[in-house]
Amino acid sequence: MSEASAAERAESYDPRGLIREAYRIEGIGEPECRSIFLDWLLGAAGEPPLEEQIAALLHAHAPGAPEHPMNAVLRAGLAPASAPKGRRGGWRAKRAP
Repeated sequence: MSEASAAERAESYDPRGLIREAYRIEGIGEPECRSIFLDWLLGAAGEPPLEEQIAALLHAHAPGAPEHPMNAVLRAGLAPASAPKGRRGGWRAKRAP
């Protein structure tokens, strides 16, 4: 993917510029990046798949800011979801194994 097409794709996947602007904020931390990512996610289009959109955003922005906390947030967004852990509620929790 060429740099121009990567930037165009990232721009089309981030029409409000939330991710782009997060990379421009001086001294931003990971909690703020997670909040911005969630805001972007709530407004993201369903097509193409979110994984493709996130990968394009990461490809477009990460090389210019390799230590930026948004990189870790975007990479976490690409990680497969794990099954919920913890206690099951209701009668199943009280049943003998």
